[in-house]
Amino acid sequence: MATRPYPELSFPGIALGVLQGVLMTAAFVYIALKLGFGLGGSTVAAIVGFTFLRGALRRKSIVENNINQTVASGINTASAGVVFTLPALLLLSVGDETLRDFPIGPLIFASIAGSLMGIVLIIPLRKQMIEFERLKFPSGTAVATLLRSPGEGLSQGVLLIVGAGLALVLTVLVNLAIVPEELDFGHLASLPAWLPIALYISAANFGAGLLSGKGGLPFALGGVLAWWIITPVAVSAGWIAPPDAMAVDSIAGWQAGEVYSQMLRPLGIGMLIGGALAGVVSALPAVKGAFASLKAAAKIAREKGASPEEMGSKVLGFGAVGAFGLLFTSAYFAADISVGHALLIAVVAALWLALAGIIVATATGHTDISPLSGLALIAVTLMYFLTDGNVTAAILIGVSVCIATNQCADMMSDLKTGHLVGATPRNQQIAQLLLCWLGPLVAIGVLFLLWNMPGDGSPGFGPESAACINETADCLLAPQAGALQGMIEALQGGDAAIDKYLGGAVIGGALSVFPIGGVAVLVGLAMYLPFSITLAYGVGCVVAMGLEKSKGKVFIGKKLVPFAAGLIVGEALTQLVWSVLRMVQGGGA
Repeated sequence: MATRPYPELSFPGIALGVLQGVLMTAAFVYIALKLGFGLGGSTVAAIVGFTFLRGALRRKSIVENNINQTVASGINTASAGVVFTLPALLLLSVGDETLRDFPIGPLIFASIAGSLMGIVLIIPLRKQMIEFERLKFPSGTAVATLLRSPGEGLSQGVLLIVGAGLALVLTVLVNLAIVPEELDFGHLASLPAWLPIALYISAANFGAGLLSGKGGLPFALGGVLAWWIITPVAVSAGWIAPPDAMAVDSIAGWQAGEVYSQMLRPLGIGMLIGGALAGVVSALPAVKGAFASLKAAAKIAREKGASPEEMGSKVLGFGAVGAFGLLFTSAYFAADISVGHALLIAVVAALWLALAGIIVATATGHTDISPLSGLALIAVTLMYFLTDGNVTAAILIGVSVCIATNQCADMMSDLKTGHLVGATPRNQQIAQLLLCWLGPLVAIGVLFLLWNMPGDGSPGFGPESAACINETADCLLAPQAGALQGMIEALQGGDAAIDKYLGGAVIGGALSVFPIGGVAVLVGLAMYLPFSITLAYGVGCVVAMGLEKSKGKVFIGKKLVPFAAGLIVGEALTQLVWSVLRMVQGGGA
Protein backbone atom coordinates (compact mmCIF):
# COMPACT_ATOMS: atom_id res chain seq x y z
CA MET A 1 0.00 0.00 0.00
CA ALA A 2 1.47 3.32 -1.05
CA THR A 3 2.02 5.86 1.71
CA ARG A 4 0.34 9.21 1.39
CA PRO A 5 2.75 12.11 0.91
CA TYR A 6 3.00 14.69 3.65
CA PRO A 7 0.81 17.73 2.92
CA GLU A 8 2.84 20.71 1.79
CA LEU A 9 1.08 23.37 -0.30
CA SER A 10 -2.09 23.08 1.78
CA PHE A 11 -4.88 25.48 2.71
CA PRO A 12 -4.13 25.37 6.49
CA GLY A 13 -0.45 26.12 5.91
CA ILE A 14 -1.13 28.97 3.49
CA ALA A 15 -3.97 30.44 5.59
CA LEU A 16 -1.90 30.47 8.77
CA GLY A 17 1.02 31.97 6.85
CA VAL A 18 -1.19 34.76 5.49
CA LEU A 19 -2.61 35.55 8.92
CA GLN A 20 0.84 35.63 10.51
CA GLY A 21 2.31 37.58 7.62
CA VAL A 22 -0.32 40.32 7.88
CA LEU A 23 0.09 40.63 11.67
CA MET A 24 3.89 40.61 11.51
CA THR A 25 3.95 43.15 8.71
CA ALA A 26 1.80 45.50 10.77
CA ALA A 27 3.95 44.95 13.85
CA PHE A 28 7.30 45.24 12.11
CA VAL A 29 6.33 48.46 10.28
CA TYR A 30 5.90 49.96 13.73
CA ILE A 31 9.20 48.51 14.97
CA ALA A 32 11.12 49.66 11.90
CA LEU A 33 9.78 53.20 12.34
CA LYS A 34 10.92 53.13 15.96
CA LEU A 35 14.31 51.41 15.76
CA GLY A 36 15.39 51.98 12.16
CA PHE A 37 15.83 48.38 11.06
CA GLY A 38 13.57 45.56 9.98
CA LEU A 39 13.13 42.13 11.50
CA GLY A 40 12.68 38.75 9.86
CA GLY A 41 9.58 36.75 10.62
CA SER A 42 10.55 33.19 9.70
CA THR A 43 11.44 32.06 13.23
CA VAL A 44 8.30 33.52 14.78
CA ALA A 45 6.14 32.00 12.03
CA ALA A 46 7.71 28.55 12.46
CA ILE A 47 7.14 28.60 16.23
CA VAL A 48 3.51 29.70 15.88
CA GLY A 49 3.11 27.09 13.13
CA PHE A 50 4.04 24.35 15.57
CA THR A 51 1.60 25.75 18.13
CA PHE A 52 -1.37 25.78 15.76
CA LEU A 53 -0.65 23.26 13.00
CA ARG A 54 0.81 20.59 15.25
CA GLY A 55 -0.78 21.51 18.58
CA ALA A 56 -4.31 22.59 17.67
CA LEU A 57 -4.86 20.89 14.30
CA ARG A 58 -2.74 17.76 15.04
CA ARG A 59 -0.93 18.02 11.71
CA LYS A 60 2.58 16.59 11.65
CA SER A 61 4.01 17.77 8.35
CA ILE A 62 7.27 19.71 8.62
CA VAL A 63 7.10 20.81 4.99
CA GLU A 64 3.59 22.17 5.55
CA ASN A 65 4.91 24.32 8.39
CA ASN A 66 7.72 25.35 6.06
CA ILE A 67 5.12 26.69 3.60
CA ASN A 68 3.52 28.55 6.52
CA GLN A 69 6.76 30.32 7.45
CA THR A 70 7.64 30.93 3.78
CA VAL A 71 4.34 32.71 3.17
CA ALA A 72 4.50 34.68 6.44
CA SER A 73 8.07 35.89 5.98
CA GLY A 74 7.48 36.65 2.30
CA ILE A 75 4.55 38.92 3.17
CA ASN A 76 6.45 40.56 6.04
CA THR A 77 9.46 41.30 3.84
CA ALA A 78 7.69 44.35 2.42
CA SER A 79 7.68 46.07 5.83
CA ALA A 80 11.35 47.06 5.74
CA GLY A 81 11.25 47.99 2.06
CA VAL A 82 8.34 50.39 2.59
CA VAL A 83 9.51 51.87 5.91
CA PHE A 84 13.06 52.61 4.76
CA THR A 85 11.85 54.77 1.86
CA LEU A 86 8.21 55.91 1.73
CA PRO A 87 8.17 57.88 5.04
CA ALA A 88 10.79 60.19 3.54
CA LEU A 89 8.19 61.40 1.03
CA LEU A 90 5.66 61.96 3.80
CA LEU A 91 8.18 63.85 5.93
CA LEU A 92 9.23 66.00 2.98
CA SER A 93 5.59 66.81 2.23
CA VAL A 94 5.26 68.66 5.55
CA GLY A 95 7.40 71.51 4.21
CA ASP A 96 6.52 71.16 0.53
CA GLU A 97 2.83 71.33 -0.40
CA THR A 98 3.53 70.03 -3.92
CA LEU A 99 4.43 66.62 -2.46
CA ARG A 100 1.30 66.16 -0.34
CA ASP A 101 -1.01 64.75 -3.01
CA PHE A 102 1.28 62.14 -4.54
CA PRO A 103 -0.49 59.46 -6.60
CA ILE A 104 -1.43 56.28 -4.73
CA GLY A 105 -1.77 54.16 -7.89
CA PRO A 106 1.89 54.46 -8.97
CA LEU A 107 2.94 53.78 -5.37
CA ILE A 108 1.00 50.51 -5.32
CA PHE A 109 2.26 49.56 -8.80
CA ALA A 110 5.88 50.23 -7.79
CA SER A 111 5.56 48.28 -4.53
CA ILE A 112 3.99 45.19 -6.11
CA ALA A 113 6.48 45.38 -9.01
CA GLY A 114 9.37 45.25 -6.55
CA SER A 115 7.91 42.31 -4.64
CA LEU A 116 7.23 40.34 -7.82
CA MET A 117 10.53 41.11 -9.50
CA GLY A 118 12.52 40.25 -6.38
CA ILE A 119 11.03 36.74 -6.45
CA VAL A 120 11.37 35.96 -10.16
CA LEU A 121 14.88 37.41 -10.25
CA ILE A 122 16.32 35.22 -7.53
CA ILE A 123 14.66 31.87 -8.31
CA PRO A 124 17.08 30.96 -11.16
CA LEU A 125 19.99 31.33 -8.71
CA ARG A 126 18.70 28.75 -6.22
CA LYS A 127 20.78 25.81 -7.43
CA GLN A 128 23.96 27.87 -7.69
CA MET A 129 23.71 29.51 -4.26
CA ILE A 130 22.23 26.65 -2.25
CA GLU A 131 23.26 23.39 -3.92
CA PHE A 132 26.55 24.31 -5.62
CA GLU A 133 28.05 27.11 -3.51
CA ARG A 134 26.27 25.87 -0.37
CA LEU A 135 25.96 29.35 1.15
CA LYS A 136 25.12 29.24 4.86
CA PHE A 137 22.06 31.52 5.08
CA PRO A 138 22.26 31.42 8.92
CA SER A 139 18.62 32.39 9.53
CA GLY A 140 17.37 29.86 7.00
CA THR A 141 19.49 27.15 8.59
CA ALA A 142 18.25 28.10 12.07
CA VAL A 143 14.61 27.88 10.96
CA ALA A 144 15.28 24.47 9.39
CA THR A 145 16.74 23.28 12.70
CA LEU A 146 13.63 24.53 14.49
CA LEU A 147 11.30 22.81 12.01
CA ARG A 148 13.10 19.52 12.61
CA SER A 149 12.57 19.83 16.38
CA PRO A 150 8.77 19.61 16.74
CA GLY A 151 8.75 18.92 20.49
CA GLU A 152 10.83 22.01 21.22
CA GLY A 153 8.69 24.06 18.87
CA LEU A 154 5.65 23.72 21.14
CA SER A 155 7.58 24.86 24.23
CA GLN A 156 9.01 27.76 22.27
CA GLY A 157 5.48 28.76 21.31
CA VAL A 158 4.65 29.04 25.02
CA LEU A 159 7.71 31.26 25.59
CA LEU A 160 6.68 33.49 22.70
CA ILE A 161 3.18 33.88 24.16
CA VAL A 162 4.64 34.67 27.60
CA GLY A 163 6.89 37.34 26.12
CA ALA A 164 3.99 38.86 24.19
CA GLY A 165 1.84 38.91 27.33
CA LEU A 166 4.52 40.70 29.34
CA ALA A 167 4.97 43.22 26.54
CA LEU A 168 1.22 43.85 26.40
CA VAL A 169 1.05 44.58 30.14
CA LEU A 170 4.11 46.87 30.11
CA THR A 171 2.91 48.75 27.01
CA VAL A 172 -0.52 49.41 28.53
CA LEU A 173 1.07 50.62 31.79
CA VAL A 174 3.31 53.03 29.85
CA ASN A 175 0.41 54.30 27.74
CA LEU A 176 -1.65 54.91 30.88
CA ALA A 177 1.34 56.81 32.39
CA ILE A 178 1.46 54.38 35.32
CA VAL A 179 5.03 53.54 34.25
CA PRO A 180 7.22 56.39 32.86
CA GLU A 181 8.29 56.31 29.21
CA GLU A 182 11.92 56.57 30.23
CA LEU A 183 14.13 56.68 33.31
CA ASP A 184 16.24 59.83 33.19
CA PHE A 185 19.38 59.34 35.26
CA GLY A 186 21.02 62.39 33.68
CA HIS A 187 18.35 64.64 35.20
CA LEU A 188 18.95 63.13 38.65
CA ALA A 189 22.68 63.78 38.29
CA SER A 190 22.06 67.35 37.05
CA LEU A 191 23.88 66.66 33.78
CA PRO A 192 23.39 69.03 30.81
CA ALA A 193 20.90 68.09 28.09
CA TRP A 194 23.67 67.41 25.61
CA LEU A 195 24.98 64.55 27.81
CA PRO A 196 21.96 62.23 28.04
CA ILE A 197 21.80 59.20 30.34
CA ALA A 198 18.34 57.69 30.11
CA LEU A 199 16.74 54.30 29.49
CA TYR A 200 13.66 54.03 27.29
CA ILE A 201 11.03 51.73 28.79
CA SER A 202 10.08 49.45 25.90
CA ALA A 203 9.67 45.68 25.77
CA ALA A 204 10.27 45.69 22.00
CA ASN A 205 13.45 47.74 22.29
CA PHE A 206 14.85 45.42 24.95
CA GLY A 207 13.70 42.36 23.00
CA ALA A 208 15.46 43.57 19.85
CA GLY A 209 18.67 43.88 21.86
CA LEU A 210 18.21 40.35 23.22
CA LEU A 211 17.79 39.00 19.69
CA SER A 212 20.84 40.83 18.35
CA GLY A 213 23.29 39.99 21.14
CA LYS A 214 26.86 40.92 20.40
CA GLY A 215 25.98 41.50 16.72
CA GLY A 216 23.93 44.54 17.73
CA LEU A 217 26.51 45.97 20.13
CA PRO A 218 27.95 48.35 17.46
CA PHE A 219 24.52 50.00 17.37
CA ALA A 220 24.73 50.83 21.09
CA LEU A 221 28.39 51.80 20.80
CA GLY A 222 27.44 54.13 17.93
CA GLY A 223 25.14 55.96 20.33
CA VAL A 224 27.94 56.19 22.88
CA LEU A 225 30.24 57.60 20.21
CA ALA A 226 27.63 60.14 19.11
CA TRP A 227 26.33 61.41 22.44
CA TRP A 228 29.12 60.73 24.96
CA ILE A 229 32.18 61.46 22.81
CA ILE A 230 31.41 63.61 19.74
CA THR A 231 28.83 65.83 21.47
CA PRO A 232 30.92 66.73 24.57
CA VAL A 233 33.94 67.42 22.38
CA ALA A 234 31.89 69.68 20.09
CA VAL A 235 30.37 71.62 22.99
CA SER A 236 33.61 71.90 24.99
CA ALA A 237 35.57 73.06 21.94
CA GLY A 238 33.01 75.79 21.27
CA TRP A 239 32.04 74.45 17.83
CA ILE A 240 28.37 74.96 18.73
CA ALA A 241 28.18 78.49 20.15
CA PRO A 242 24.71 79.72 21.28
CA PRO A 243 23.37 83.16 20.31
CA ASP A 244 24.26 85.93 22.75
CA ALA A 245 20.62 86.66 23.60
CA MET A 246 19.73 83.06 24.52
CA ALA A 247 18.66 82.38 28.10
CA VAL A 248 21.14 80.37 30.14
CA ASP A 249 18.65 77.62 31.00
CA SER A 250 17.96 77.05 27.29
CA ILE A 251 21.54 76.76 26.08
CA ALA A 252 22.15 73.07 26.86
CA GLY A 253 19.01 71.91 25.04
CA TRP A 254 19.77 74.16 22.05
CA GLN A 255 23.31 72.80 21.85
CA ALA A 256 22.03 69.21 21.83
CA GLY A 257 19.74 69.99 18.90
CA GLU A 258 22.46 71.79 16.97
CA VAL A 259 25.00 69.01 17.46
CA TYR A 260 22.44 66.54 16.13
CA SER A 261 21.42 68.59 13.07
CA GLN A 262 24.84 69.96 12.12
CA MET A 263 27.10 67.00 12.95
CA LEU A 264 25.52 63.71 13.94
CA ARG A 265 22.82 63.58 11.26
CA PRO A 266 25.07 64.27 8.20
CA LEU A 267 27.81 62.02 9.61
CA GLY A 268 25.27 59.22 9.99
CA ILE A 269 24.04 59.62 6.40
CA GLY A 270 27.62 59.53 5.15
CA MET A 271 28.34 56.36 7.12
CA LEU A 272 25.27 54.65 5.67
CA ILE A 273 26.36 55.50 2.13
CA GLY A 274 30.00 54.60 2.75
CA GLY A 275 29.05 51.27 4.29
CA ALA A 276 26.73 50.48 1.38
CA LEU A 277 29.37 51.29 -1.26
CA ALA A 278 31.92 49.16 0.58
CA GLY A 279 29.39 46.32 0.62
CA VAL A 280 28.91 46.64 -3.14
CA VAL A 281 32.65 46.49 -3.77
CA SER A 282 33.20 43.53 -1.46
CA ALA A 283 30.34 41.63 -3.12
CA LEU A 284 31.64 42.00 -6.69
CA PRO A 285 33.23 38.49 -6.78
CA ALA A 286 29.94 37.02 -5.61
CA VAL A 287 28.08 38.99 -8.27
CA LYS A 288 30.37 37.52 -10.93
CA GLY A 289 29.64 34.02 -9.68
CA ALA A 290 25.90 34.74 -9.59
CA PHE A 291 25.84 35.81 -13.23
CA ALA A 292 27.81 32.69 -14.10
CA SER A 293 25.09 30.65 -12.41
CA LEU A 294 22.45 32.38 -14.53
CA LYS A 295 24.33 31.30 -17.65
CA ALA A 296 24.62 27.74 -16.35
CA ALA A 297 20.89 27.64 -15.50
CA ALA A 298 20.01 28.78 -19.01
CA LYS A 299 22.20 26.05 -20.49
CA ILE A 300 20.51 23.38 -18.39
CA ALA A 301 17.10 24.68 -19.45
CA ARG A 302 18.06 24.44 -23.13
CA GLU A 303 19.46 20.93 -22.83
CA LYS A 304 17.00 19.24 -20.51
CA GLY A 305 14.12 21.62 -19.99
CA ALA A 306 13.12 23.13 -16.67
CA SER A 307 13.48 20.92 -13.64
CA PRO A 308 10.16 19.81 -12.16
CA GLU A 309 11.47 21.06 -8.83
CA GLU A 310 11.53 24.65 -10.08
CA MET A 311 9.08 27.11 -11.53
CA GLY A 312 9.20 27.02 -15.33
CA SER A 313 11.23 29.61 -17.21
CA LYS A 314 8.11 30.84 -19.06
CA VAL A 315 6.34 31.63 -15.79
CA LEU A 316 9.38 33.49 -14.51
CA GLY A 317 9.64 35.34 -17.81
CA PHE A 318 6.01 36.43 -17.71
CA GLY A 319 6.50 37.50 -14.09
CA ALA A 320 9.56 39.59 -14.97
CA VAL A 321 7.75 41.24 -17.90
CA GLY A 322 4.73 41.97 -15.72
CA ALA A 323 6.89 43.46 -12.97
CA PHE A 324 8.76 45.63 -15.48
CA GLY A 325 5.44 46.82 -16.89
CA LEU A 326 4.27 47.88 -13.44
CA LEU A 327 7.59 49.64 -12.84
CA PHE A 328 7.31 51.52 -16.14
CA THR A 329 3.69 52.49 -15.40
CA SER A 330 4.67 53.78 -11.98
CA ALA A 331 7.51 55.90 -13.39
CA TYR A 332 5.35 57.30 -16.20
CA PHE A 333 2.41 58.41 -14.06
CA ALA A 334 4.41 59.46 -10.98
CA ALA A 335 6.82 61.70 -12.88
CA ASP A 336 4.47 62.89 -15.67
CA ILE A 337 7.20 62.41 -18.26
CA SER A 338 7.49 61.09 -21.80
CA VAL A 339 7.22 57.41 -22.60
CA GLY A 340 10.88 57.25 -23.59
CA HIS A 341 12.01 58.90 -20.38
CA ALA A 342 9.84 56.57 -18.29
CA LEU A 343 11.25 53.58 -20.18
CA LEU A 344 14.81 54.72 -19.44
CA ILE A 345 14.00 55.08 -15.75
CA ALA A 346 12.38 51.64 -15.63
CA VAL A 347 15.35 50.00 -17.39
CA VAL A 348 17.94 51.62 -15.10
CA ALA A 349 15.84 50.80 -12.03
CA ALA A 350 15.49 47.15 -13.14
CA LEU A 351 19.25 46.83 -13.75
CA TRP A 352 20.09 48.34 -10.36
CA LEU A 353 17.41 46.19 -8.75
CA ALA A 354 18.99 43.07 -10.26
CA LEU A 355 22.48 44.01 -9.10
CA ALA A 356 21.35 45.06 -5.63
CA GLY A 357 19.20 41.95 -5.26
CA ILE A 358 22.08 39.63 -6.06
CA ILE A 359 24.35 41.55 -3.66
CA VAL A 360 21.82 41.38 -0.84
CA ALA A 361 21.05 37.68 -1.36
CA THR A 362 24.74 36.81 -1.48
CA ALA A 363 25.59 38.90 1.57
CA THR A 364 22.71 37.31 3.46
CA GLY A 365 23.92 33.87 2.43
CA HIS A 366 27.33 34.54 3.96
CA THR A 367 26.57 36.69 7.02
CA ASP A 368 22.77 37.17 7.40
CA ILE A 369 23.40 40.93 7.24
CA SER A 370 23.13 43.10 4.14
CA PRO A 371 23.43 46.82 3.27
CA LEU A 372 19.76 47.08 2.31
CA SER A 373 19.19 50.63 3.51
CA GLY A 374 22.38 51.94 1.97
CA LEU A 375 21.52 50.38 -1.39
CA ALA A 376 18.10 52.03 -1.18
CA LEU A 377 19.77 55.40 -0.55
CA ILE A 378 21.89 54.92 -3.65
CA ALA A 379 18.84 53.88 -5.70
CA VAL A 380 16.81 56.95 -4.71
CA THR A 381 19.75 59.27 -5.38
CA LEU A 382 20.20 57.73 -8.83
CA MET A 383 16.48 58.06 -9.57
CA TYR A 384 16.49 61.68 -8.33
CA PHE A 385 18.94 62.65 -11.03
CA LEU A 386 17.30 60.50 -13.71
CA THR A 387 13.91 62.12 -13.04
CA ASP A 388 15.40 65.64 -13.14
CA GLY A 389 14.79 66.21 -9.46
CA ASN A 390 11.29 64.70 -9.27
CA VAL A 391 11.23 63.67 -5.61
CA THR A 392 7.96 61.73 -5.82
CA ALA A 393 9.06 59.53 -8.72
CA ALA A 394 12.52 58.98 -7.23
CA ILE A 395 11.15 57.77 -3.90
CA LEU A 396 8.40 55.61 -5.42
CA ILE A 397 10.96 53.81 -7.60
CA GLY A 398 13.18 53.58 -4.50
CA VAL A 399 10.33 51.81 -2.68
CA SER A 400 10.22 49.25 -5.49
CA VAL A 401 13.97 48.63 -5.41
CA CYS A 402 14.08 48.34 -1.63
CA ILE A 403 11.21 45.83 -1.50
CA ALA A 404 12.73 43.80 -4.34
CA THR A 405 16.20 43.53 -2.83
CA ASN A 406 14.80 42.47 0.54
CA GLN A 407 12.54 39.95 -1.21
CA CYS A 408 15.58 38.42 -2.92
CA ALA A 409 17.26 37.75 0.41
CA ASP A 410 14.11 36.40 2.06
CA MET A 411 13.19 34.13 -0.87
CA MET A 412 16.63 32.55 -0.97
CA SER A 413 16.77 32.13 2.80
CA ASP A 414 13.38 30.39 2.73
CA LEU A 415 14.55 28.15 -0.12
CA LYS A 416 17.59 27.24 2.00
CA THR A 417 15.24 26.20 4.81
CA GLY A 418 13.18 24.15 2.38
CA HIS A 419 16.30 22.48 0.97
CA LEU A 420 17.34 21.36 4.45
CA VAL A 421 13.92 19.96 5.43
CA GLY A 422 13.19 18.23 2.11
CA ALA A 423 10.58 20.64 0.77
CA THR A 424 9.77 21.10 -2.91
CA PRO A 425 11.21 24.44 -4.14
CA ARG A 426 8.44 24.83 -6.69
CA ASN A 427 5.76 24.79 -3.99
CA GLN A 428 7.52 27.52 -2.03
CA GLN A 429 7.96 29.59 -5.16
CA ILE A 430 4.27 29.24 -6.11
CA ALA A 431 3.18 30.32 -2.64
CA GLN A 432 5.41 33.41 -2.75
CA LEU A 433 4.34 34.43 -6.24
CA LEU A 434 0.63 34.11 -5.53
CA LEU A 435 0.83 36.37 -2.47
CA CYS A 436 3.55 38.84 -3.46
CA TRP A 437 0.98 41.67 -3.67
CA LEU A 438 -0.29 41.40 -0.09
CA GLY A 439 2.73 42.52 1.94
CA PRO A 440 3.17 45.91 0.20
CA LEU A 441 -0.52 46.74 0.61
CA VAL A 442 -0.50 45.94 4.34
CA ALA A 443 2.76 47.83 4.95
CA ILE A 444 1.55 50.93 3.10
CA GLY A 445 -1.80 50.86 4.91
CA VAL A 446 -0.20 50.62 8.37
CA LEU A 447 2.29 53.35 7.47
CA PHE A 448 -0.51 55.77 6.54
CA LEU A 449 -2.37 54.81 9.71
CA LEU A 450 0.61 55.77 11.87
CA TRP A 451 1.22 58.91 9.81
CA ASN A 452 -2.34 60.10 10.45
CA MET A 453 -2.37 59.48 14.20
CA PRO A 454 -4.27 62.25 16.04
CA GLY A 455 -2.42 64.69 18.26
CA ASP A 456 -3.40 62.98 21.50
CA GLY A 457 -0.16 61.29 22.48
CA SER A 458 -0.68 58.13 20.44
CA PRO A 459 2.49 56.67 18.92
CA GLY A 460 3.01 58.09 15.46
CA PHE A 461 5.35 60.07 13.28
CA GLY A 462 3.01 62.40 11.38
CA PRO A 463 2.70 66.17 11.77
CA GLU A 464 -0.31 65.86 14.10
CA SER A 465 1.39 63.46 16.51
CA ALA A 466 1.71 65.12 19.91
CA ALA A 467 4.67 62.88 20.69
CA CYS A 468 6.54 64.16 17.64
CA ILE A 469 5.58 67.78 18.27
CA ASN A 470 6.91 67.54 21.82
CA GLU A 471 9.88 65.41 20.74
CA THR A 472 9.26 62.73 23.35
CA ALA A 473 10.69 59.21 23.15
CA ASP A 474 7.33 57.79 22.08
CA CYS A 475 7.59 59.44 18.67
CA LEU A 476 8.30 57.01 15.84
CA LEU A 477 11.37 58.69 14.37
CA ALA A 478 11.71 56.70 11.12
CA PRO A 479 15.52 57.07 11.18
CA GLN A 480 16.17 55.28 7.88
CA ALA A 481 13.69 57.52 6.08
CA GLY A 482 15.11 60.48 7.98
CA ALA A 483 18.47 59.79 6.41
CA LEU A 484 16.87 59.72 2.98
CA GLN A 485 14.94 62.91 3.73
CA GLY A 486 18.12 64.70 4.82
CA MET A 487 19.98 63.63 1.71
CA ILE A 488 17.19 64.80 -0.63
CA GLU A 489 16.89 68.14 1.18
CA ALA A 490 20.62 68.62 0.79
CA LEU A 491 20.42 67.84 -2.93
CA GLN A 492 17.52 70.26 -3.36
CA GLY A 493 19.05 73.09 -1.37
CA GLY A 494 22.54 72.83 -2.74
CA ASP A 495 23.85 73.49 0.78
CA ALA A 496 24.76 69.94 1.69
CA ALA A 497 27.31 69.50 4.48
CA ILE A 498 29.71 67.92 2.01
CA ASP A 499 32.54 67.66 4.53
CA LYS A 500 30.31 65.78 7.00
CA TYR A 501 28.89 63.47 4.32
CA LEU A 502 32.32 62.69 2.92
CA GLY A 503 33.81 62.24 6.38
CA GLY A 504 31.00 59.88 7.32
CA ALA A 505 31.39 57.96 4.05
CA VAL A 506 35.12 57.49 4.70
CA ILE A 507 34.43 56.32 8.26
CA GLY A 508 31.65 53.99 7.03
CA GLY A 509 33.91 52.48 4.39
CA ALA A 510 36.71 52.03 6.93
CA LEU A 511 34.40 50.35 9.45
CA SER A 512 33.37 47.85 6.77
CA VAL A 513 36.77 46.12 7.07
CA PHE A 514 35.76 44.86 10.53
CA PRO A 515 34.47 41.28 10.69
CA ILE A 516 31.10 42.40 12.09
CA GLY A 517 28.75 42.66 9.10
CA GLY A 518 26.83 45.91 8.71
CA VAL A 519 28.74 47.72 11.47
CA ALA A 520 28.87 51.00 9.51
CA VAL A 521 25.09 50.92 9.01
CA LEU A 522 24.47 50.19 12.70
CA VAL A 523 26.73 52.99 13.92
CA GLY A 524 25.29 55.42 11.38
CA LEU A 525 21.72 54.60 12.47
CA ALA A 526 22.61 55.15 16.12
CA MET A 527 23.28 58.80 15.32
CA TYR A 528 19.60 59.28 14.45
CA LEU A 529 17.89 57.93 17.52
CA PRO A 530 17.48 59.39 21.01
CA PHE A 531 20.20 57.93 23.18
CA SER A 532 17.60 56.55 25.60
CA ILE A 533 16.45 54.13 22.89
CA THR A 534 19.99 53.20 21.86
CA LEU A 535 21.15 52.67 25.44
CA ALA A 536 18.18 50.47 26.38
CA TYR A 537 18.80 48.41 23.25
CA GLY A 538 22.44 48.05 24.28
CA VAL A 539 21.38 46.75 27.68
CA GLY A 540 19.46 44.00 25.89
CA CYS A 541 22.57 43.14 23.86
CA VAL A 542 24.72 42.91 27.00
CA VAL A 543 22.13 40.75 28.80
CA ALA A 544 22.01 38.37 25.81
CA MET A 545 25.81 38.18 25.76
CA GLY A 546 25.85 37.37 29.48
CA LEU A 547 23.22 34.66 29.09
CA GLU A 548 25.08 33.12 26.16
CA LYS A 549 28.26 32.98 28.22
CA SER A 550 26.56 31.42 31.24
CA LYS A 551 23.87 29.27 29.58
CA GLY A 552 25.37 28.58 26.16
CA LYS A 553 24.21 29.07 22.57
CA VAL A 554 21.61 26.30 22.79
CA PHE A 555 19.77 28.22 25.51
CA ILE A 556 19.81 31.36 23.39
CA GLY A 557 18.33 29.62 20.36
CA LYS A 558 15.72 27.54 22.17
CA LYS A 559 14.65 29.83 25.02
CA LEU A 560 15.76 33.43 24.62
CA VAL A 561 14.95 33.87 20.92
CA PRO A 562 11.22 32.98 21.15
CA PHE A 563 10.81 35.00 24.37
CA ALA A 564 12.48 38.06 22.82
CA ALA A 565 10.40 37.69 19.67
CA GLY A 566 7.29 37.69 21.86
CA LEU A 567 8.39 40.95 23.50
CA ILE A 568 8.75 42.59 20.09
CA VAL A 569 5.54 41.33 18.51
CA GLY A 570 3.55 41.88 21.72
CA GLU A 571 4.44 45.56 22.08
CA ALA A 572 4.07 46.34 18.39
CA LEU A 573 0.61 44.79 18.06
CA THR A 574 -0.54 46.33 21.36
CA GLN A 575 0.56 49.78 20.23
CA LEU A 576 -1.14 49.37 16.87
CA VAL A 577 -4.43 48.31 18.49
CA TRP A 578 -4.10 51.14 21.01
CA SER A 579 -3.54 53.66 18.22
CA VAL A 580 -6.51 52.40 16.19
CA LEU A 581 -8.79 52.63 19.23
CA ARG A 582 -7.59 56.19 19.92
CA MET A 583 -8.21 57.14 16.31
CA VAL A 584 -11.71 55.63 16.38
CA GLN A 585 -12.45 57.59 19.54
CA GLY A 586 -11.23 60.75 17.84
CA GLY A 587 -8.63 61.45 20.48
CA GLY A 588 -11.09 61.14 23.31
CA ALA A 589 -10.40 59.51 26.63
